Amino acid sequence: MPSIRALVRLAAPHPPRAGAPEESPPQRRSGSSPSSSSASAPARPAAAPLPPQGPVYPLRDFPGSEAAALCGAFRDNARWLLARWAPVDAAGSSPGPAARRAFLSDDRTGAVVPVVAVEVPAASSPAPLCGLCRCAGWSHHWVSKRSYHFIIPADADWDRHFGTDGLLGRSDHLLHGLIHCNGFGHLFALRGRDGGSAFLSGHDIMDIWDRLCSALRVRAVSLVDFSRKHSMDLRLLLGVANGETWFTRWGYCLGRRCFNMSTSAYATALESLASLHVDHLRSRHVRRVVTIYRRLSNKPLITVSEFLRCLLDWKHHEAPLSPPPVKPCSRLPFLLPRPCTMKRSPPCKRFEDVIDLLHCRWSKKRMLNAAEVVVEKLLEHGNDAEMTRQAVRDAARVEIGDTGLLDFVIKSLGDTVVGNHIVRRLPSTVTRVLTFSLEEWGEPVQMDVDVQNTRPAAPWPSTVDVERDLCAVYRAMVEALSGAAQAVLDCKHWVKCWGLGDESDDQLRFLVEWRPQPWEAAELTRPLPSGEIVVVPVHTSIGELIIEAEHALRDTYCFFEEFQAESLDGITGEKWDPVVLGGAESGDTIGVHGHGADMETGLRCEGGLDMWEVRCVCGARDDDGERMVACDACDVWHHTRCVGIADSDAVPPLFLCILCGGALLAAGPILEEALTLAK
Repeated sequence: MPSIRALVRLAAPHPPRAGAPEESPPQRRSGSSPSSSSASAPARPAAAPLPPQGPVYPLRDFPGSEAAALCGAFRDNARWLLARWAPVDAAGSSPGPAARRAFLSDDRTGAVVPVVAVEVPAASSPAPLCGLCRCAGWSHHWVSKRSYHFIIPADADWDRHFGTDGLLGRSDHLLHGLIHCNGFGHLFALRGRDGGSAFLSGHDIMDIWDRLCSALRVRAVSLVDFSRKHSMDLRLLLGVANGETWFTRWGYCLGRRCFNMSTSAYATALESLASLHVDHLRSRHVRRVVTIYRRLSNKPLITVSEFLRCLLDWKHHEAPLSPPPVKPCSRLPFLLPRPCTMKRSPPCKRFEDVIDLLHCRWSKKRMLNAAEVVVEKLLEHGNDAEMTRQAVRDAARVEIGDTGLLDFVIKSLGDTVVGNHIVRRLPSTVTRVLTFSLEEWGEPVQMDVDVQNTRPAAPWPSTVDVERDLCAVYRAMVEALSGAAQAVLDCKHWVKCWGLGDESDDQLRFLVEWRPQPWEAAELTRPLPSGEIVVVPVHTSIGELIIEAEHALRDTYCFFEEFQAESLDGITGEKWDPVVLGGAESGDTIGVHGHGADMETGLRCEGGLDMWEVRCVCGARDDDGERMVACDACDVWHHTRCVGIADSDAVPPLFLCILCGGALLAAGPILEEALTLAK
């Protein structure tokens, strides 16, 4: 947490940035009269002048109730919010993009968290094209004129001043999100306590980001889930355990799938892993610890999903002062540590009593005599020495001629008392051959004993034990179904869409799409993106909507810097007629015709002007962010993994795809014959 001296330095007045007047909330830009605009537009609180150090918001109420009441498009809402934040003093650093700052106050810990917003114009950016848009499937979007970076620095940097260039170049921020002025954005980084923060958890930071996007009317945010913990990919671990990833609780759903993975294939792979039987895992450690958790939780824990969910919940359990009560379980009664009274056989019995229980053709006297002969031969061999069954039989056969009687007696001897000795019959620890030995017998042995057999309580696992067991189950699961695990790991792109937000207010919201002329459409190499949001009062005329559509396109995209709108599709009537009478309803997509689109600019689409052809064997037809290699013959791109090149291997200097390589092999004999004739 910043020290008192640091907070005083942060609160020092900063000179206002030149050319940055205080902005009012987003207003309509149309030709309607001031009286009609004030009557129809929703009343917003005036932007009261704030101290130069920036506003302070409660941590769990950011960005405030006024921002939550915004109803315009993101480009206007972002301007209005940042106008209320204080400019960052970048003294001593190189000039860069404009940055503004606010503070979040946590009443539970007393921490004051800075939030920095940096506005980067595309015209002055060293990388105006967004690579994340291309990987998210938005390569056909028009290049936005401005982008906004929202950053929460690391704890150690809360009381330091950075230049905007240094701030954007760091990779240790607790939060770093980027939103283009068209409302589409990306979440770069999110680090909570596991990432080094002493005050903010991952849930707190994600709540801050989600409330900010919702208040500013962001249209969609994408992210690439690379989160790991203890060498475990969390999107696989939480997906199998809970059926959803960590980001799903904030409304993020599966976006672009890598390697042309379908949604049904992802769901099938996740279900296969979740329903895998725990006892079918090959890890001995897993089979041992699952018995312990079954006893402690009194749950059967049949599938991997149930076991992982139990381990994740167990991390928050504390060891009880007394053993937990045991509930009966009909499915696994042999695992319960319940006391039971049982009859236990004695360690040895008298041979006379054994004979009484046997049914044989020999008399009791003959069997006792044969047993005494066997004991004598064992005594001659040595009181503590062992003799194999064959050696005992050969030695006793000298005095006992009936081999059937001798074999029956030897078979019946074992943990029995003959005279003053106990005959033991055990397999040898070295050769595993059955051996006989003698022990001195002192006191009589009780025949039946009541024993109170209580299973010892299993040790209560610590947090370290649970983490170790969790990693063991994760590795065993991946080893058992490696194909399904890889299919889940290939789905790492997630996206959340907010939509138009068509509330029941006095505003109309439209998506305005450019309708190119035939010669312009012939020069476009990518499909047209979705339209730009325009918010107007309910009584707006068709002419005013044309002006608003032109302003929205010119203010948002570099491609429409000099665009002039002329007419609209989907609305009938004269320019002075109200829009609602022309057949348009709030939420409709309206086409706009005009001229002036800059067909020569290089800032047209986020994917650039070059149209790469992707035609991989997995079915992918566009860049999905995975490693690719181009064929040196046809310039078609393929995933390196799909063509047999491991991620750890370098790309070969010459690569031919299957089609080109097959054609070359087929033409090999013809080329060889032609070369032979040429010689």
